[in-house]
Formats: sequence, C-alpha cells, structure tokens
Amino acid sequence: MATDLRSPPSDQSVVGIITGIVDDFQKLMQQQVDMVRAEIHSDWDKTKQAIWPIAVGTVLLAVGGILFSLMLVFLLHWATSPPNADPATIPLWGCYGLIAGLFFVAGAGLLGAGIHKFHTFNPLPDQSTQALKENVKWLTSNK
Repeated sequence: MATDLRSPPSDQSVVGIITGIVDDFQKLMQQQVDMVRAEIHSDWDKTKQAIWPIAVGTVLLAVGGILFSLMLVFLLHWATSPPNADPATIPLWGCYGLIAGLFFVAGAGLLGAGIHKFHTFNPLPDQSTQALKENVKWLTSNK
C-alpha cells in the first residue's frame, strides 16, 4: 500500500536498491513495448479487414466507369443512326448502362462499407501511447 512507510531491510545496500529500481524500470519498459506491439498488431488486423471492401469497391467503381464510358459511345452511335436500325428491345447502349449501374451500386456499397469499418477504430496505439506518456511524466516529475 502507498501509505505503508516501512524502512527497507538493513541487509540491502544502496547498490542493491538501485539495481532493483533499474530492473523494475527495464521490466516496465519491456511491458510497454509488448503492449504497443500487441495494440499495433490488433489495429493492423482491423485495417486489413477494412481495406478489402475499399479495394474491391474501388475496382468495381472503375469497371462501372469504363462501362459507363462505353455506354456513352454506343448512345452517341444510336442517337446518330437512322431510325429503327436496332431490332433489339433494349439498345446496346442501354445494356451497357444497366450493367454499369449495377457495378456502380455494388462498388459504392462496398466502398462505403469499407470506409465505415475503417472509421470505427483508430489505427494508432492510443492506450499504449497514453500509458507510456503517463510513465514518462511520472519519471520526469519525481526527480
């Protein structure tokens, strides 16, 4: 307990006490480093889980953009062709537009889900950093 002010046993020398303090300090620093490593590892796993939907969503949006560009080309071709030249129910530009829309919706959904997941955590080791700051503050204030 902090209020227990017993004197150290007389058989301990000053060198032994200082050695004990240094050993305790080294043990504390090793624990801090281990805690930071564990927190970074945990945050890295969360980051990997959030990056996958973002990457896939971005690729789907890019494919949707390419299909949309192709749709515009076919729309221009259809708009400048003579009437009733295409016997299909849905013109080719419409087919490209429908598929592009599906890719846009799927890509935007995955991108939004990934960004939302990424914002649910902070990838920096906050708890370990705070504990380390408190230890340094305590060490510097007790000179």
